This record gives sequence, structure tokens and C-alpha cells, in this order.
Amino acid sequence: MKTLPFVLSSFAFALSSTAYATLPVLKLNLDQTTVSGLSSGGYMAAQFQLSHADWVKGAAIVAAGPVYCAQNNLMTALDHCINKVGSPIPLADINKQLKEWSVQGLLASEAEIKQSKIWLLHGTADQKIAKEVADALHQQYQEWLPAAQLNYVQDKNFAHHMPTLNEGNTCDKSEAPFLGKCNYDAAGEALKFIQAGLKAPADHPSGTVYPIEQQKIAGDLAATMAEQGFVYVPKSCEQGQSCTLHISFHGCNQHADAVGMAYVEKAGFNRYADSNNLVVLYPQTRASNLMPMNPQACWDWWGYTDANYANRKGQQIQAVVKLAQSLGAR
Repeated sequence: MKTLPFVLSSFAFALSSTAYATLPVLKLNLDQTTVSGLSSGGYMAAQFQLSHADWVKGAAIVAAGPVYCAQNNLMTALDHCINKVGSPIPLADINKQLKEWSVQGLLASEAEIKQSKIWLLHGTADQKIAKEVADALHQQYQEWLPAAQLNYVQDKNFAHHMPTLNEGNTCDKSEAPFLGKCNYDAAGEALKFIQAGLKAPADHPSGTVYPIEQQKIAGDLAATMAEQGFVYVPKSCEQGQSCTLHISFHGCNQHADAVGMAYVEKAGFNRYADSNNLVVLYPQTRASNLMPMNPQACWDWWGYTDANYANRKGQQIQAVVKLAQSLGAR
């Protein structure tokens, strides 16, 4: 598939499109795209990568379970895909469905998936996602990938959050903005594994965060997403150098309406973007207390949009594809 000066910290300012300059034309090669995500964003990152492994070459997944764990059913999701395993996860049946989708062209081919690099993390103090659930995701990937292309970090005493060097709350707390001050660079460790030849990060981000009009770009496909998402553009990319794309999906209750720009600015990816010619897209969901019910602004990993939520026909997956394409086609 071919084709952020100083990062603002004021939430009110961040959400005002008039407060930003216009997104520049980018020379963006999407063929080496990677993704990451926390919790529901981790589920989404895995769904997205499996759907498009022909051009999305790797995924970093923090605190999530196996793809299609919920099998299009919220009660199933609550039973064995979050903080408990009330009944066994039918991994063989789930993988059979995924392989059928692959044959039908609804996921990437098994050969393309086999070339992927996947980095997983689950903290030992995580009380939101049970270890058995995270282990099932690891087991799922073991059926598809050579061992050298799969890394599972499971020995760190982290709560349910995105671990960072020095941002967010104490490492044993899972509280908004769901960043943990753990003296651990999860973004960097993940990128080192899924991005070939990653260079050391910049001391401080020096690029620019721009808003993107998600619903205008993706239309009805983005109906369950916020009006605006965000994209971090390093100076080198803004000045015309060829760049690649990383897409990072926030977790539940971690969208910009709830935590401002905390995830966009402080999850840890932007410093690496500056030194690696990497544009970072931060798509955003929105909370809804009406149908489809999504009061915590989670990404769809159980079927609140439609039954195709975990494959190429999924509304949110299609919407984010359009966002990525729009960045490289301006």
C-alpha cells in the first residue's frame, strides 16, 4: 500500500482547530506502518494489524487479550476477556474463525501475518486484564509467528496503564490519565522490537501536534469516533523528508475528551518519532451513553459497531485506514 515546535499542553487549546497551523503535505510511505495500543486500544491495535499485515508490519500491545475474544458478544467479553476467566477462552474456535476470515480476504493472508513483529506487555499488578487473558493473546500469536518475531514482557510490576519513564501516576496505580511513572520506557522498548533499526530518542519532542478532522475524512465510518484526532509530525517530516507511520490507540477513558493531551504528548512515542522520521497518528474515540453504548470511549473490540468489528470491514478499522491514507495523500 503505497501511496509536533513545542507540543501543546492546554486541553482547551488542543481541541480548538483554529489554534493549530494547517497540517503540512507529508511524504509518507505507509508500507512500513506499525501500531500500538493500551487495553481496548491494544485489542484494536491487534485487530488492525491482523487486518492489514500486508502494510502494517508490527504491533505493540499493552494489557489486552486475544483478537476476537468477545466473539461479537458483550457478555462473552465480560465473562472471559477482561479481569476474569469465568469460562475457558475457546482459542481454537476463535483462531479457526480468524483463519476463515483470512481466506476470505477479511484479514491479511497467513503468509503476511507470519512476517509481522509483535511485542506484548502485561504487568503483574494489572487488575483490569487477567494474566490468563493476556497469556491467551500470547498463545494466539504463537500459532502464527516464528518465536523470534514475538516478544512477551510479563515480569514487570506494573498496574493497568502505559508504563513510562517519568510521566503519569505512580507505577502501582491505574488512574487517569492511565500513564505510569515506572522508570520503564514501554514505547521505546516496543518500538525497538517492531521498528527495524530504531535510533535513540530525542531528549525532548520538537515536532508539532496537528488536529485531523476524523469524521470529515472518514464519514459515517467514523460515527463512533470523535470529531478530531491528532497527529504528531517531526520537523524532518514537515520539511519534506520521506517518513513512515505509527498509529497509537488510546485505552478506555483515555481519549482526549477525558484526559486532554496526556496520551498524545506523554505516552513516549514522540521522542522516537523525532529521531526516526516517524509520523504518529493518535485516532480518538468518543463516549456515548446511547446506542451504540460506549460510556468509557473504548475502541470496539466486542461488537458495538457491527459484527465485522475485528476484520477489514469493521467501521473503525476502515475509518483509521482512511485517516492514514489521508496523511499520505494530501
